[in-house]
Amino acid sequence: MNPPMPPAVPGLTTLPSAYGAAQTLDRLEALLKHKGIHVFARIDHAGGAKAVGLPLPPTQVLIFGNPLAGTPLMQSRQTIGIDLPLRALAWEDNAGASWLSYNDPDFLAHRHGITDRGEAVQGLAAGLRALAAAATAL
Repeated sequence: MNPPMPPAVPGLTTLPSAYGAAQTLDRLEALLKHKGIHVFARIDHAGGAKAVGLPLPPTQVLIFGNPLAGTPLMQSRQTIGIDLPLRALAWEDNAGASWLSYNDPDFLAHRHGITDRGEAVQGLAAGLRALAAAATAL
């Protein structure tokens, strides 16, 4: 039985994961590296919270990207650089269900008024969808 979906957030895609937060990001990181996509950082929000005595279910962010994919978007509108490189958030809710969330590239392009890079945006969106699906599925 699938857990109930968390509330929708505009521009955010969220998928259920068959794995815990850390393992979901391990899988995503391995897929990214296999595709030659650079992983810039991994942030453990739950570890940071624990260090200051605050509870937080497992919550980690992976920051990744490829200049061949992101630079054309920044050539159209440099402000998209605030949203690039891309990020994926793996998290567990209070019921113990695991999720993977990421910003939809179509939403980011719309947010920054990028209208001349449809093919690049669609390619980025399709690649991200495929990677996220592979990282979260059994």
